[in-house]
Amino acid sequence: MYVPFDTLPTHSRIWIYQSNRKLTDIEVAEIEVSTKDFVENWSAHGQSLEASFKIEYNRFIIIAVNQDMQTATGCSIDASVQFIQNLEQKYGVDLLDKMNVTFKLGEHIAHKTLIEFKKMAKEKAVSANTVVFNNLVNTIEEWKDFWEVPASDSWHNRFF
Repeated sequence: MYVPFDTLPTHSRIWIYQSNRKLTDIEVAEIEVSTKDFVENWSAHGQSLEASFKIEYNRFIIIAVNQDMQTATGCSIDASVQFIQNLEQKYGVDLLDKMNVTFKLGEHIAHKTLIEFKKMAKEKAVSANTVVFNNLVNTIEEWKDFWEVPASDSWHNRFF
């Protein structure tokens, strides 16, 4: 069952999928329709999940579920991954590769492989103060507080 994102409890579980490129406004509009339809019908063991989503910066798809109502299970999580894989195929993007880093360079959002980011850190093209997107956050509360952080405050700090 779809609910507005801002009505979910802050301890709701989230999954963040980052695109390897900026999505066009048309793609975002289409993905919003598809994702709302998916979330509206998402269930675990026949029980509807109270869930929502956000698309941020035309690059990140954030899916959230209120596990107080019904816990997302293996099958329901598999269904969400299958949905994301379908989006990857339809739009020719990579949303599941966790070996990439997305970060801010001024107002620009950059996306690099982990190897490229590590090289940039070594060359001082990025610093411990560079704002990175920490997609390992697990809840809406963590997302609000620790998603966009200086590299020094995330797992990226090992490169500095």
